[in-house]
Amino acid sequence: MESKIIKCRKISKGYAEGEVILTKDPLSFLGGVNPENGIVIDSKHELYNKKIAGKVLCIPSGKGSTVGSYVLYQMAKNRTAPLAIVALEAEPIIATGAIMAGIPMVDRPEEEILDLIQDGDIVAVDADSGFIKILKTS
Repeated sequence: MESKIIKCRKISKGYAEGEVILTKDPLSFLGGVNPENGIVIDSKHELYNKKIAGKVLCIPSGKGSTVGSYVLYQMAKNRTAPLAIVALEAEPIIATGAIMAGIPMVDRPEEEILDLIQDGDIVAVDADSGFIKILKTS
């Protein structure tokens, strides 16, 4: 597949390239992710026991307590945060966390991103310009 560009809405500025980790389940950072190692610890979540640290996290949305914003911020300080976040809809908790942590984040992609990309694909998230670019499919 040739590289494909998908327009999105900017939530948190920045640019990152990396490997995709994708879920169709909303993710709570408070109680759902271990901020010490970036591994999903919610045993009911599709990404249970998988590491989101250093990857481009693609999710439908976040969920849960407002403290989740601070968990995401702590993950950035611990260097266990995702490289970037792509959401179908960025709700305030995850958006605030991404902004506080300096994690590039976009939402409202113009295409069905959760069906278009998959785990292991390499993407660029250019939040400053408002797009995702699929660089390599797995």
